[in-house]
Amino acid sequence: MRVLVAEDEARIASLVGKALEAAGFLVDLSGNGDEALSLAGTVSYDALVLDIMLPGRDGLSILRHLRALGNAVPILLLTARGGLNERVEGLNLGADDYLSKPFYVEELVARLHAIIRRRSGDTTGLLRAGDLLVNLITREVRRGEVRIELTAREFTLLTCLLRAPGRVFTRAQLCEHVWEYHHDPGTNLVDVYIQRLRRKLQDHGETPLIETVRGVGYRVAAP
Repeated sequence: MRVLVAEDEARIASLVGKALEAAGFLVDLSGNGDEALSLAGTVSYDALVLDIMLPGRDGLSILRHLRALGNAVPILLLTARGGLNERVEGLNLGADDYLSKPFYVEELVARLHAIIRRRSGDTTGLLRAGDLLVNLITREVRRGEVRIELTAREFTLLTCLLRAPGRVFTRAQLCEHVWEYHHDPGTNLVDVYIQRLRRKLQDHGETPLIETVRGVGYRVAAP
């Protein structure tokens, strides 16, 4: 999952970015509201973290603009402790949640997971495909009764496919979602990771979960 964090306080931005990366997110950082709005309009994010007080456009202005365009990306606002009016305005404009400064980064990560699940219609934090079960909160992967250990990159690749059963992802799309490459690197990186995932998953089940669509890419079969 990919997240944009718009925060002009370098220390806070660094802490939030590291916490999100440790939780498996791909993170873009911006310290300017105009740049953040441009990124939000051109990159497909799973969620935005917007500080209300930003140089250039402020967080509420970015929120208002995106919602006016019909962009429903989940948005978490960061507000000053006493900013009640801003919090109310933000929620009325379509923000999904807010946190008052100072805050615990662990809470921010948990709230982001929650608003992403709500927007995707998943209120359990679980992804399923046949006898495969993935817990997005604990990052536990099981096939039947067997627990499967995945690296952070393998986990991100698997959840990317599982979130859209039946959708075929090209290698270029997977490079962007999983490795944050905005171009095809011209290597077999995706194929290598797909084969690793298949070995780990199919060691514990008879039915292949990840299908190859020749000349296009990969998908998890729709139920």
